[in-house]
Amino acid sequence: MKKLEENEFDLRYINKFASLMTIGNGYCGLRATHEENYADQTRGMYVAGIYNKATVNEPSELVNLPDMIGMHIEVDGETFSLQTGEVLSYSRQLNFETGELNREILWKSNSGARYRFTFQRFAAKNDLHVLGTKLTVISLDKKTQIKIVTGINAQQTNFGRQHLIEEKVRVIEGDLIQGIYKTTESGHTIALTACFTCSGENDISHSAKNRQLLSTIKQDLLTGTPFTLEKIGTIYTSLDADIMGKSPEVAGVVALRKYSLDGYDALLEKSAESWAQFWKQNRIKITSTKDFDQLAVDFSIYQIEIMTPAHDERFSVGAKGLTGEGYKGHVFWDTEMFILPFHLFTDPEKARKLLRYRYLKLEHAKAKAAANGFEGALFPWESALTGEEETPEFAAINIKTGKRQKVASAIAEHHIVADIAYTVVEYYQNTLDDAFMRKEGLELLKETSRFWISRAVEEKGQLFIKDVIGPDEYTEHVDNNAFTNYMAWYNVEQALYFMDKYGDSDRVLLERGQEFLMRLYLPKANDHKIIPQDDTFLSKPEIDLSCYKESQGSQGILMDYSRQEVNEMQILKQADVVMLLYLFPDQFPSDVVSENLDYYEEHTIHDSSLSKAIHAIVAARAGEKAKSYKFFREASLIDLGPNPSSSDEGVHAASLGAIWMATMFGFANVSIKDHRLSLKPNMPSEWTELAFPVIFRGSRLHINLTHDKAVITKVAGDDVPIELNGAEYLLTNKVEVSLQ
Repeated sequence: MKKLEENEFDLRYINKFASLMTIGNGYCGLRATHEENYADQTRGMYVAGIYNKATVNEPSELVNLPDMIGMHIEVDGETFSLQTGEVLSYSRQLNFETGELNREILWKSNSGARYRFTFQRFAAKNDLHVLGTKLTVISLDKKTQIKIVTGINAQQTNFGRQHLIEEKVRVIEGDLIQGIYKTTESGHTIALTACFTCSGENDISHSAKNRQLLSTIKQDLLTGTPFTLEKIGTIYTSLDADIMGKSPEVAGVVALRKYSLDGYDALLEKSAESWAQFWKQNRIKITSTKDFDQLAVDFSIYQIEIMTPAHDERFSVGAKGLTGEGYKGHVFWDTEMFILPFHLFTDPEKARKLLRYRYLKLEHAKAKAAANGFEGALFPWESALTGEEETPEFAAINIKTGKRQKVASAIAEHHIVADIAYTVVEYYQNTLDDAFMRKEGLELLKETSRFWISRAVEEKGQLFIKDVIGPDEYTEHVDNNAFTNYMAWYNVEQALYFMDKYGDSDRVLLERGQEFLMRLYLPKANDHKIIPQDDTFLSKPEIDLSCYKESQGSQGILMDYSRQEVNEMQILKQADVVMLLYLFPDQFPSDVVSENLDYYEEHTIHDSSLSKAIHAIVAARAGEKAKSYKFFREASLIDLGPNPSSSDEGVHAASLGAIWMATMFGFANVSIKDHRLSLKPNMPSEWTELAFPVIFRGSRLHINLTHDKAVITKVAGDDVPIELNGAEYLLTNKVEVSLQ
């Protein structure tokens, strides 16, 4: 099992690694900031579902909760900091297998004394409310005294905005500290509780001032004798569904009394057992000439797991997971299209819960549609806890023009409606979950279909979908966006199919839907085999994009051109048509796929983190293995690459999901075709073996691929139909097929 490692302390990377090395469990995420303070580091602890508005007219934000990790450490009267003294050795590791973050430092103070520090922390996977931290210090040269100040620091903000009222802080029976906080607008209560265990005789005192509840520990250090401080904490909120009538305040104390008796090592062992079971069921094994490939996929799977609130279907996955405050913690189309597929093929119940999140917000989606003059359901482009539209009205100020750019996504980027519907169908095709489909699934399909039917306008005997934004956000307010039109058609077509399947008698919708399918304009490939992205894209002027491709992800083009100028040229943030080719692999002939992949990649800057991995999938399916592997590697470097600020505000959640997708849907070329699990592998030449688990129709399978053969083994469940390189089989035990 790979570990993510940092072997040098570098302030330029302090927030990047704080995001990358986040520990979490789907309930909470704790950024990997250092225990000691540095001016530029952004501390962060987030709990799924805890949103708040700073003011009434602003969007909700995922609240940065009080810090429970920070420590001020003094040895022999000198403050411990990696910016003073001398760092003789430094190592930090995030162990994906156990979920523990470990940092080891050999430090020489300004007085010349050497100390060895070991910092450990984890967020329990077996009990979502528990955090564990441990500090071990050894004085190597002399007897001295250590002083540690730590506790609960409620001075945290969301980029300067304070979202919490400090309701109560207290010391309970002399050994527990607890802070009770309430969000200012949404009214959520958060209870944070902690206790300490130290080795040897020590002096502990407590204080509360300026939104800080602090404990001070003083201890004599003997030369060569380890001193340990364990801090166990619990997090409970008023949104928790598992506290069984207790208040968060009481639940926190009860749990901490129980867990403090176990101690850090025993709690970590229990959590690690849960992680071991997770990896046993979900790990992809890659044999590659590049060790980085395994790391990239392990990292992606780890992050997807810790960002998914599988404990509560009222919550979903934000664009930065629980690793930072980017995009205010909002939920986009990213969840359904890039994160949910992992769960669908590894733990379908989690996928079902993510779809239930949308179903539970359906009334708000219907209200938004009505407010905009449409029927059915119009889901918000950005969502939070309530399901209301959370997209900011304006983006940041353009430092070149001095003006704020109006954000058009909420009023025109409507493809999210069809994205959700598409995923509902994907879920059913994998699971055959009739109970879900008869109720939630069918209602979602019907209401989203009503939206598209009312959204289309009639011109010259056809139906057009006008004034939209596709996934390519550098092309705004266009008509007949190919991605949107094809997805809308599929949305309505599938609604009618399942209405018929379940005997739904809504004749009005049936008739309107049939007319929609017959008359909706679907852009076709032109004489050059290119599918026009929209009505005007191919007629726009072109410019040399090479310099912008070299700095992809930076949105540097917006420093040279206004958004309006970019909108009037063949410049793509990400390619809508390539995304369309990925979602409908059998819709277009292979020569059309190849031509469009090449054409649109030439015009794509890849400023979206979602772009490269999708290109990797389509290139792999087209047999362009070298190009596909190049895209895969570049996608993997978005977070894990050398750019020191690429992930300051959190990881790119959808991009990480897409890395898993590139492996599964590109190189293994897994799909569901004609009610069968289909594989047509296209592994890169750098890989000699790819092995992974899959759940299909409730059966657990294990698949092993080399360039020579494919072996599919049924581990548990019923026999399932499969297709390998075009040949059909019924998998009863094991199928082995030559790929030569």
